Amino acid sequence: MRCFLILLASVASVGSCVFAQPNVVLVMSDDQGYGDFGYMGNPVIRTPSLDAFARQSVRMESFYVCPVCAPTRASLLTGRWHMRTRAIDTYVGRAMMDTDEVTVAEVLRDAGYATGIFGKWHLGDCPPMRPQDQGFEETLVHRGGGIGQSSDPIGGERKYTDAVLFANGRRVQTTGYCTDVYFTAALDFIDRSRARGRPFFCYIPTNAPHGPFHDVPKELLRAYKQTDLDPVLPKGLRGDRRNKERDKLARVYAMISNVDENVGRLLAHLDRRGLADETLVVFLTDNGANGARFNAGLRGWKGHVHEGGIRTPLLVRWPGHLPAGTVARTPGAHIDLLPTLTEVCGAGLPDGVRLDGQSLLGAWRGDGGMPERALVIQCHRGDQPIAERHAAIRQGRWKLVRPSGFAGEGPGKDVPWELYDLAADPSEESDVVERHPAVARRMRAAYAAWFKDVTTTRALDAGPPLIRVGTSHEPDVVLTRQDWRRRSGRPWGGGTHGAWYLDVAAGMRFRVKVRLLRAAAVDGEVRLRFGGMTHSKSVSKGVQEVVFLGIAADQGPTELEATLVTGERGVGAFQVTVSR
Repeated sequence: MRCFLILLASVASVGSCVFAQPNVVLVMSDDQGYGDFGYMGNPVIRTPSLDAFARQSVRMESFYVCPVCAPTRASLLTGRWHMRTRAIDTYVGRAMMDTDEVTVAEVLRDAGYATGIFGKWHLGDCPPMRPQDQGFEETLVHRGGGIGQSSDPIGGERKYTDAVLFANGRRVQTTGYCTDVYFTAALDFIDRSRARGRPFFCYIPTNAPHGPFHDVPKELLRAYKQTDLDPVLPKGLRGDRRNKERDKLARVYAMISNVDENVGRLLAHLDRRGLADETLVVFLTDNGANGARFNAGLRGWKGHVHEGGIRTPLLVRWPGHLPAGTVARTPGAHIDLLPTLTEVCGAGLPDGVRLDGQSLLGAWRGDGGMPERALVIQCHRGDQPIAERHAAIRQGRWKLVRPSGFAGEGPGKDVPWELYDLAADPSEESDVVERHPAVARRMRAAYAAWFKDVTTTRALDAGPPLIRVGTSHEPDVVLTRQDWRRRSGRPWGGGTHGAWYLDVAAGMRFRVKVRLLRAAAVDGEVRLRFGGMTHSKSVSKGVQEVVFLGIAADQGPTELEATLVTGERGVGAFQVTVSR
């Protein structure tokens, strides 16, 4: 039975109202920057649908996410700081979310919603960490952090057009450009959900405009190739470097304009079905722009903890319930979306769930700001969070930041803290830490308390969640370099070795197919370490797959590692399929 939620307060343009559970559509593009919208003053990009959507929406102009993909997604879906969830990085096993986490999809499903995801998951490709294991009843996703990575399915490598995707866990060959495919599937899901009389939660996280940029919508690319992009290119580029950057930007903008076209298609579909007034539509991006370009005056881009790397314009439309064309000044963050949506939808949380976020509904409705709080964004490479590394704290008008480098500690480890008054200096040009030492001390203390809390409530040193193999309902599990734990070499490089951490459902024998990174250049052997035993098999020059039969493993945790050995050199496997 549907529950009803009563909004008692009112705003000038929106009176008190009673509404049944609203539908929710959440669209999140990948690597689209703060300035990649026409309405943000970008003089080149064409985003007419999103520009119109912004005029119809409440805009949160100080909304924070992580500087990279998977951590943002973990916080958005759980309402918790990503460090609690074990999804602390983007690859080599660090982007797998703990299966104990409760997602917004699980909460809304249990409240009667149909739940679907169409696009990028990036929180674990194998059971029990896939979206269908975490509350999504219908799924159409790619693997890994993006198309064009080591997690691509064999035969579907680097395909944005006619991509090989996974529908409810099963490999499917699609037709058309990937973003178009996601939105088409989402619209079909919406129609089927309504036909069954269920409200829906439709999550559309596109992988555009994430690279690689080899395959983009051709007509849009042609249009941008004929456009003067000089006003938005980084200054000081010359010759071939400038030409390459211009070509890349044309491709990125073509991908963004394609997202825009699909957002327009979505909104028109809701209008035609008479669902616009019943549907809360949210749009945001997962981190800053994937490269230096026009950024509406903000400093930095993807991977940075200055504003350009961690700030997204959040747009929220709900006709008749939220005041269109207004700006919510209260800072918010990814952790706030789950508590906001559960309040809007009248959905209760399971006992024992601890959220870090707060509902933004009052701010959206214009009822006033929320109590001032410290919002902390910290994200960097590595298996463990490191205190004070690459962190930012926003509290009121102030922002304290230590930009020590996402991939490393930068040119020196003595990177100082910087303090900015964002009310007076939104571009973070003037560091005022020496003029306001008391503010900096207070905010560093708030950061220290936050870091202690998020790193002691979860045993991060236990490693990532375990991939489960050997179940009857998932007899074949594909392991890719996306989820292995790196032992040596570059994460996805040719000479890299790595192992997968597994949980064997029951003691049994397995068929293990090892796919090499490339065909063996000379004769050698493949060594398989699994279930505490090492097995080997000769491999001839030119062979790329080797199959091991009858490999025994006991129930419980174990590791699997497969290596091609030729002479003194060993190279880790590309992908491994473990079958009952």
